[in-house]
Amino acid sequence: MDVLWVVAPPDPRSLTAALAAEGVAALRASGHTVEVSDLPAMSWNPVVTAADYGTEGRLRVSAAAGAAFAEGTLPADVVAEQDKLRRADVVVLHFPMWWFSMPAIMKGWVDRVFVSGFGYGVRAPEGHTRRYGDGILAGKRALVVTSTGGPASAFGPRGVNGELDELLFPILHGTLFYAGATVLAPHLVPGADRFTEADAARAAADLRTRLAGLETETPLPYRVERAEYERLELRPEVAPGETGLRAHLREGVMTEPRGDHQALTRLPA
Repeated sequence: MDVLWVVAPPDPRSLTAALAAEGVAALRASGHTVEVSDLPAMSWNPVVTAADYGTEGRLRVSAAAGAAFAEGTLPADVVAEQDKLRRADVVVLHFPMWWFSMPAIMKGWVDRVFVSGFGYGVRAPEGHTRRYGDGILAGKRALVVTSTGGPASAFGPRGVNGELDELLFPILHGTLFYAGATVLAPHLVPGADRFTEADAARAAADLRTRLAGLETETPLPYRVERAEYERLELRPEVAPGETGLRAHLREGVMTEPRGDHQALTRLPA
């Protein structure tokens, strides 16, 4: 497989950086091809500006980005990341969870790379919009790897922080599945602020085990828009009585996050 590993470590000595290196090495040792986008190391610019699209006057982001994509005038750094996505069979987004989401630099990677005509606003030959189960990532698998300061229980079904799949719904469903990816349950590395070296070694082993099943693991059972929705709303006969995020999973329940659930470095997350 061709794997794109996009990572946003706050420091090259951080736990995120160390686990990313372990994951990439494990995949390559198994015969996979891995491209790495280490966003801080690349000095990735996360801010969408008119300069991206050569726009004068008021910036209307969607229209300007779509025109630049169609005309082949997007910035070279954006085009390079889009090409990596096209080549990939698997996309890994790896980041420490900050304020219940990805760090700004990775959000900016999504903002600048998943532009109109590429990540959204994509029309099928039949005329419908390709999204929620279809799109540029169709046929590709996607995995989110994230570390948290709190314990796994805080992100479980009764955890005070909310269930992990629900917290990451904008990323898992609203970005990756929207663009067509087959999305796997997120891989959680909890308790990172209290890690010891032994904990870090266990987390690395846990990640290697998880990656060994990338090709065969059962994905999150998100509902496909073209099959189960009408005018962007679930058909009346689909999941009757169910509301909220759980209604968009065929089982109607969120999946337990994968990962080492022990109190997990003095390494920064």
